Amino acid sequence: MILQRIGNRGLFLGSFFDGAAKKSPYQRITLDHELDIAPELGSDLTVYACANLVAEMASALRDQNVRPGDKVAVYKQDSFDIFLLMCAVARIGAVPVALSPSLDGETVTRLLERCAWPHLITDEKKLREELPAEVAGRCARVLLVTGEAEGATALRRNPGTHPRPFARPRADRPALLTHTSGTTDVPKLVVHTARSLRARYRPQALGARLLIRGRETLAVRVSFVHSRLVTALAIALDRGFPIVITKDATPQRIADIFAEVKPGVLEAHPNTFVEWETLADDPRGPLSNVLALSSTFDAIHPRTVQRILGASHRRRPFHLQLYGQSEIGPTVGRATSRRRAMSADGRCVGFPFPGMTAVRVVDRDGRTPGPGTPGFIEVRSDGRALTYFGEDARFRQQLDDGWWRMGDVGHRTRWGCLHVSDREVDVIPGFGSALEAEDTLMSRLDILLEVVVVPGEEGAPTPVVVTRDDAPLDPGRWAAATAGLPAMRPPVQLRLAELPRTATAKVRRLELARRLWAPDPGAQPAT
Repeated sequence: MILQRIGNRGLFLGSFFDGAAKKSPYQRITLDHELDIAPELGSDLTVYACANLVAEMASALRDQNVRPGDKVAVYKQDSFDIFLLMCAVARIGAVPVALSPSLDGETVTRLLERCAWPHLITDEKKLREELPAEVAGRCARVLLVTGEAEGATALRRNPGTHPRPFARPRADRPALLTHTSGTTDVPKLVVHTARSLRARYRPQALGARLLIRGRETLAVRVSFVHSRLVTALAIALDRGFPIVITKDATPQRIADIFAEVKPGVLEAHPNTFVEWETLADDPRGPLSNVLALSSTFDAIHPRTVQRILGASHRRRPFHLQLYGQSEIGPTVGRATSRRRAMSADGRCVGFPFPGMTAVRVVDRDGRTPGPGTPGFIEVRSDGRALTYFGEDARFRQQLDDGWWRMGDVGHRTRWGCLHVSDREVDVIPGFGSALEAEDTLMSRLDILLEVVVVPGEEGAPTPVVVTRDDAPLDPGRWAAATAGLPAMRPPVQLRLAELPRTATAKVRRLELARRLWAPDPGAQPAT
């Protein structure tokens, strides 16, 4: 990808806010919470304040003998200061290891061990309640941003300190470690470089510049440890967009915030957007100014796109779909208008970015890829990560002469659009596309908040459903909704909180299937 490569000097977390602070220091960053590391700053920040805070925390880290090249894990209570701490770690030339607050203590311990017990930034609550006692004695140093504990050192900023300059590393060296979603097993640690992050930024920045001409308020609800947040914020900072960042995704809270700020661009996980459909009915018009709906992590249900864009009063609102992965960034994309939202095929995730990314679908089981015989999806991009930390052989297994296997199956249409049918590990033999069936059910039943088709008893396709307000599912409506779809077992109804989910709100399908196989899955048939 030549256009990703030309003049690519890297996207550095350590100086992330510096350029924007010089160009537009009073650019607003509004939070729905206070920062644990600086609660006195409140929730209305500026780019300049964020740049200062990063510099102060970087100085505090240097005072604690954290040095360039050290690995520093960040695992604390959910807050935007997770991202700011990552930037502070990078500012002194160390490598941040971003761990989601939703990970359990056992998983975090295994990831810390994989990193040979790095420095750990955490808080008293996480250390006492979620992490095993052995962690404090085995990490290089445990730094607490709040509270205190034996064997740990307080990490506090000093507003009067003289900030040290950014220690700029080589653009091709490890710059950030994030973890995969962990839908199948213990998450893998993905090694990003400043150069790969810049390569990911370019197609997204180009798409945003072509489609969003004016100055819009960006509202973001994305995991603070995900690499997607890096590129989303980088685009907003470059364009001078006011930014609203939330950690509370509940529709009631989001409706209050959006009714006040009236965002023009929304960025969130696809499953979060499903929960936000109810905002379309709010008389305060929290979605009335939405111009663009952006989702990067998975394909989004057409019903959800139509509901959210349908509530906008803008003349031509659109949905920007990007298909990518933690290991390689966005690879294909497309835009869908409000008028075409319901008629659009939800499985069509888009086209490669010319000069930046490439995609191919290769034979699976010796059959030519097509609608009924999906093949393995492979992509090329300079946004590809360096490796999996501590698991290089595993990373190389997914490479084929420079092509990265996404772990999904699908096909390309005669016009070149990439269709994603299923994850490789989620294919149910003889059923067809579970994701397509789920899209159909969501479009036919407004009461559904989530539906996931997994192999249940003896591998039979079993739909697991979640309804709004846990309302009972009407058998007659379900029968009508499943007309024309492949045969399935009776649906199993769960509450939303009972679904095993990742840090990016994906349903952990294999874990859900295992629970269904258990003698008492904790759910009753809905019919």
